[in-house]
Amino acid sequence: MARMTVRQMWQAKLEGGAMPAPSPRPRATTQDGQGVFALKRAPFAGRVLGIDPSLRGTGLALIEFTPGRQPVLLRCQTVRVATKHPMAYALGEIHRAVALFLDGTEVRHVALEQTIYVQNFQTAQILGAARGAAISAAALRTCPVFEYPPLRVKLAVVGAGRASKEQMARTVMALLGHGRTLALDEADAAGVALCHAFTWRE
Repeated sequence: MARMTVRQMWQAKLEGGAMPAPSPRPRATTQDGQGVFALKRAPFAGRVLGIDPSLRGTGLALIEFTPGRQPVLLRCQTVRVATKHPMAYALGEIHRAVALFLDGTEVRHVALEQTIYVQNFQTAQILGAARGAAISAAALRTCPVFEYPPLRVKLAVVGAGRASKEQMARTVMALLGHGRTLALDEADAAGVALCHAFTWRE
């Protein structure tokens, strides 16, 4: 039987189709050679704020997950800051936007995309500062923060590590059953939230 991706298994579960029984994988081996197996993973339940950090265009997407039902996009936004504004102003806007998403709603977790590769040191500093502004808003509200590399996000959501931003956007909209087209930064943020829910382990 062909191996199903995480996204395909999620789709099958939502549609009420049969899912192949996963092969148990031992986490450890006792002295007598008997494996200690992990328990079946419970579906994620709750709201996740996905964040795709960028100094001038941070994507935000708040998604609600209910076991047995399609994920629901509650709200999304791209925090756009014009280049005429200094870096400090942009960081303040990112922090403020994330805080507004978290205030007044029960967000279980915050999920961000990690920065794996950048062209130069200055770009790394800027992206790190944008991530820090978003993370600090969650930390001040004691909301757990999780980070995922882009490859893991694409594999979990699209099933292909080299998927383009356009492919990610199309897949995200299909998974959410969303009628309108999401901005690419918002789709990336939603993708991180979906990745978190699809791969979460208690």
